[in-house]
Amino acid sequence: RFWEANGTAYMAMPYLQGRNLRQVHQAMDGRPDEAWLLRLLLPVLEGLGLLHAAEVVHRDIAPDNILLPDDGGDAILLDFGAARRAINGRTDGFTAILKPSYAPIEQYAEAAGLRQGPWTDLYAVGAVVHFLLLGSTPPPATTRTLADEYQPLAQMHLPGLSTGFLAAIDWALAVRPQERPQS
Repeated sequence: RFWEANGTAYMAMPYLQGRNLRQVHQAMDGRPDEAWLLRLLLPVLEGLGLLHAAEVVHRDIAPDNILLPDDGGDAILLDFGAARRAINGRTDGFTAILKPSYAPIEQYAEAAGLRQGPWTDLYAVGAVVHFLLLGSTPPPATTRTLADEYQPLAQMHLPGLSTGFLAAIDWALAVRPQERPQS
């Protein structure tokens, strides 16, 4: 909520209580299963769908920007400081604000062929899931463009996770933007 009064601009936000996904992960005894990940991801992906429909790209999805409320409610995507509007292939001044382990290659450059869009956020979601499953992020996108040493999750035998689910995460983590899901 934003408003102006008394010659000043004001902003009010709800006070949210909970732990971020990084904190939740640190407290876990083992690897999350597919059902837990889907309960986490579906509300986040729904929120991203709304942003993307409004032609806004979040650009800063990481475990510390996903809150799990204390009341057991749906996960909440936080920190829209890097979010930008992308309209018809144009942007409102994208800058290189990123978290290296979660950012795809298009966040590093302003080359016309590397537009940012929903696929940019989906890469970061894939990197978050990779972190939750293996305790480490995928190799940085800058390194992967030169020598891709990424080990596909679908080729690993991870109990409680279907090959189809893991293949979807691998798809989101494709180095080339056009090879990722576009929405």
